[in-house]
Amino acid sequence: MQDILSTWLSEQGVSELYLSSMTMVVGIAIMLAIAGIVYYLAKHQLLVAIEKMVIHSKNTWDDLLFEQGVFSRTIAIIPLVAAWFLVPHLFVEDSVFRHFLLVFFHIAITFQVARALSALLNVFKSSYRQVAQNRYIPLNSTIQVIKLLVYLVASILSISFVLDKSPLYLLSGLGALTAVLLLVFQDTIKGLVASIQISANKMLAPGDWIEIPQYGADGDVLEIGLNTVKVQNFDRTITTVPTYALISGSFKNWRGMYVSGGRRIKRSITLDVSSVRFYKPDEIKNLRSVRLIHDYLDEKQKEIDSYHQLRGIAPEDVVNQRQLTNVGTYRAYIENYLKQHEQVHPDMTCMVRQLPATASGLPLELYFFCKDKNWVSYESIQADIFDHLYAMAPIFDIRVFQHPTGQDWRQRN
Repeated sequence: MQDILSTWLSEQGVSELYLSSMTMVVGIAIMLAIAGIVYYLAKHQLLVAIEKMVIHSKNTWDDLLFEQGVFSRTIAIIPLVAAWFLVPHLFVEDSVFRHFLLVFFHIAITFQVARALSALLNVFKSSYRQVAQNRYIPLNSTIQVIKLLVYLVASILSISFVLDKSPLYLLSGLGALTAVLLLVFQDTIKGLVASIQISANKMLAPGDWIEIPQYGADGDVLEIGLNTVKVQNFDRTITTVPTYALISGSFKNWRGMYVSGGRRIKRSITLDVSSVRFYKPDEIKNLRSVRLIHDYLDEKQKEIDSYHQLRGIAPEDVVNQRQLTNVGTYRAYIENYLKQHEQVHPDMTCMVRQLPATASGLPLELYFFCKDKNWVSYESIQADIFDHLYAMAPIFDIRVFQHPTGQDWRQRN
C-alpha cells in the first residue's frame, strides 16, 4: 500500500525530496483515522450493545464483568490490533519508524491484555469473597500475587519486543539476579507467606474486630492484602498494618465473642466496709417483700435454724449464732436479678464474687455475658443493670463507697 501512496502523492505533484516524508505522514493519518473509527464503533456501538444484553440478562456474573471493566478493557484491544495490522501495509519495510510502531503496538496490546486479565481477576475476587472469608482462603493476597505475575510477564514480553530477543533468553538471565529480586520483593514474599499462615491457622478474616495496640488499630478488618491489612477503627479512621506483623507479633481477635453468642460484662461495685453488718429479725422480715430473694431468705433461715438446733445454740446466744449479713443478702439479690434478666445469657457463666478488700472498700465483681453483642445496645444494657443495682443498695442498708468530695465537707460544716 505504501507504493500506492507514493504513486498517488507523485501524481499530486509532491517532489521526490519530500515524497518519503509525506508518505509517512499520510500513512500515520490513515492509520489513526481507521483506528479511531474502529475505536468509535467498538466503544459506542459494540460496548453499548453488550451493555444492553447485560442489563436484560438474568445472570449476575455478567453484571460483574461489566462493572469491573472487563468488556471495556477487552474492546480497547481491537483498535490497537487494527493499527498494528495496518503498520506493515502503510510504511516502508525495514524502516526504523515501522519497527518502532510495531514494537509500540506489541507492548500496548500486551499491557492491555494484562489490564483485561486484571479486571477479570477482580470479578473472581468479588464473586468468591464471601466464600473465601468463610473458608479462610487468602483470596485477596492470592489475587494480588497473580496480578503481579501477569504484569511481570507483560513486562518481560515488552522487553523482549524491544530487544528483539526470545522471552526465554531474558528468563535465563533472571537466574543471576535472584538475590536482587529477593531483596526487592522481600516484603511481598513475607506478606504472601504471612497471609497463607493467617488463613491456614484461621487467625483472621475480613469483618473481624481486632486490637493491635502497638499500631493503634482497634476496629473491623476491611481487607487482608498482600503487604498490608486495612483496619477501620471505631472513630472511622483507617489503620494499615503490615501483614507480616500479624504473625511476628500478637493481636486480639474478638471473633470468638461473636461466635459464642454472648459478650462479657465484668465490672465491680465497691461497698463501704463500715456499712457491713448482721441483719436483725425485723429487718429480715421486711426484706421478704423483695420477690427475688424471698426463696433465698426462706432457705437460709431453715439452714440457720438447723445449724442452731444441731449445736444447741440458744436464741439469746447472739455471739455464737449464724446470722445473715447485708452484703451476703445483697450478693444473692444480684445473682438472682442477673439470672432472671432477659438480656443475660443463661447458658454462660454468671456469678457475683467478693474480691479482697482494698483501701477503697469491698469490691463485689459481677461476671456475666450479655446476649446482645452490638456495642451500643451492650453499653445500654450494662448501664441499666448497674443503675438498678446502685439504686437497690440502700434497700439492703449498704453504702456504695465513694471518696469524699467537696459537697461532703460542706454538709459536715
